[in-house]
Amino acid sequence: MQRVAVAAAGAALALAAAFAVIGPSYSAPPAPKASAMPTAKGLEVATFAGGCFWCMEPPFDKLPGVVSTTSGYTGGSKAKPTYEEVSAGGTGHAEAVRVVYDPAKVTYARLLDVFWHNVDPTVKDRQFCDSGTQYRTAIFVHDDAQRRDAEASKAALEKSKPFKDAIVTPIVAAAEFWPAEGYHQDYYVKNPIRYNYYRTGCGRDRRLAQLWGTAPH
Repeated sequence: MQRVAVAAAGAALALAAAFAVIGPSYSAPPAPKASAMPTAKGLEVATFAGGCFWCMEPPFDKLPGVVSTTSGYTGGSKAKPTYEEVSAGGTGHAEAVRVVYDPAKVTYARLLDVFWHNVDPTVKDRQFCDSGTQYRTAIFVHDDAQRRDAEASKAALEKSKPFKDAIVTPIVAAAEFWPAEGYHQDYYVKNPIRYNYYRTGCGRDRRLAQLWGTAPH
C-alpha cells in the first residue's frame, strides 16, 4: 500500500514491512464505475472521509441499521480514478466511505457521532500517519437536511469537545462517488492480520484515545 510512513523510526520500519506484505498480488482490475444512490425504498446514503478507508468501514458496519459500507474516492475531478492515482495526489479525491442505512433504525445524527469519534478532526490534509489531501476529513452532505444536521453536530462538538484544538473538518456537498477496487472492500474482514498491523503501526487508536479518551473501532 502506498501509505506515508509514521514519523517515528521504529514505526516507520514496521509500516514499511507491513506495506511490503500488504502489496496486492492480483492483476489490475478494470476501472471502477461511478456508484449509484441506493434504490431500495426507505434507504438513505451518507458519505464520510476520514483518512484510510479501510479503517472507516468497521465502525459503521457494526451499527444496527447500516445496510452496507463501500470504500471509494470522492471530492475530486478525475473520472474513474484508480487507487494509485488517488494515493499519488493530484486527483482532488479523498478516500471516503459511502454508508447506506435505514433511517428507521439508525439516524444520520448517530452516523455523525460515530464519524467524529473515529477521526482526528483537528488536522488538515492528513490523518494519523497518512499525509496529503487524499487523506483529509470531510462530511459530504447529500441534501439540505444532512447539511443542517452536520452543521449542528459540528457546532455542538465545538462546545463539548474534550480537546483544545479547533475542528477543521469541512462540510461540503456530496460529489460523484467512485467505488475503490475490489481488494479494498471489507479489507478488515478479508485481511485482519494485515489490517491490524497497519492500523496499529499508523497510530490511529493511540491518537483517538488521546483525543476522545477511548479508541473506538
